Amino acid sequence: MGIFDFIKGQLLEVIEWTDDSRDTISFRFPDDDKAIKNGAQLIVRESQVAQFVYLGEFGDTFGPGKHSLVTENIPVVTKLKSWKYGFESPFKVDIYFVNTRLFTGNKWGTSNPIMLRDKDFGIVRARAFGTYDFRVTDTKLFLKEVAGSDHNFRLDEFADTMRSRIVSIFSEALATSAVPVLDVATRYSELGEALLPLINPLTSAKYGIEIASFIVENVSVPAEVEAAIDKRSSMAAIGNLNDFVKYQMAKGFETPGGAGGAGMASELAVGFGIAQQMMQQGMAGGGPPTPAVQGGPAAAAGAAASAAPALPTVDLLGVADVAKVLGVSDADVMHVIEAGELKAKKIGSTFRVTKAALDSYLAN
Repeated sequence: MGIFDFIKGQLLEVIEWTDDSRDTISFRFPDDDKAIKNGAQLIVRESQVAQFVYLGEFGDTFGPGKHSLVTENIPVVTKLKSWKYGFESPFKVDIYFVNTRLFTGNKWGTSNPIMLRDKDFGIVRARAFGTYDFRVTDTKLFLKEVAGSDHNFRLDEFADTMRSRIVSIFSEALATSAVPVLDVATRYSELGEALLPLINPLTSAKYGIEIASFIVENVSVPAEVEAAIDKRSSMAAIGNLNDFVKYQMAKGFETPGGAGGAGMASELAVGFGIAQQMMQQGMAGGGPPTPAVQGGPAAAAGAAASAAPALPTVDLLGVADVAKVLGVSDADVMHVIEAGELKAKKIGSTFRVTKAALDSYLAN
């Protein structure tokens, strides 16, 4: 081998990168400590950008096409190397190829709950996950902030690096948008599109990437919030609680013997209604005359006591007692009390309902 062949073997004449991995974002061209020849050919394929770095500083950037590396084509490197009159001798730079195609189906998710201020539930802890598509738009910023000097920066490294950053940006965007949790859980596709204008300015300015699509697949809230949502749905399905109670009482009449909670409720309600009517008739004097009883006033009182129907001796009922009478839950009773449909008096920390108030409620 002659001296000229040896020198030629130490120079790079053609520089190109063929990506066959489909998951490489940036690739540092292996120069094997060789210098670049004056007039060498740089081949940049579609969806690629070649970035020159000289002594740690960004040099020239080349898009798709075939480029001859001469003074006119590398003005930044020419300035950095202080070539006043062009260059003839070989030179060395680091060359990074960056893949600018669209990378799809990248997963994101919150490792910890996001604290949201919701107009319906106050402060809510929510978890979310989904997918996003991205592409590199600013080669220099991407190499500086994300890939660094990695010789072969792949998609799995990007996912590990960016997952927490994407989630942080998503959290800020979701908090800024002030979308209610109930709307988040039912409008995933619209949410992703609405968040893109909030997410992209941040990712572009910080990392040199553009999020082409951001998909929210699921947003979950704690079990207690889900229970509250279910309860609210149940109350909306019931509608008017007074009509619901009457319906339950009517269903109880259909069951022979009043079996079940509805039957018990209807029987007790009818009993209270009959007792109320008998008391009203007695007070108004509209009942039949009481026959004379021998033995004086004491005997008459005893006969009246034995002839009269047995009425409940307790005038005040607790919430649990009323719930048992109506065949509903304690929460349902509290609802009608707070709504003012059933009159009650609060004694200490509990409510008490008179039989007259309950009778009036049932009569209405």
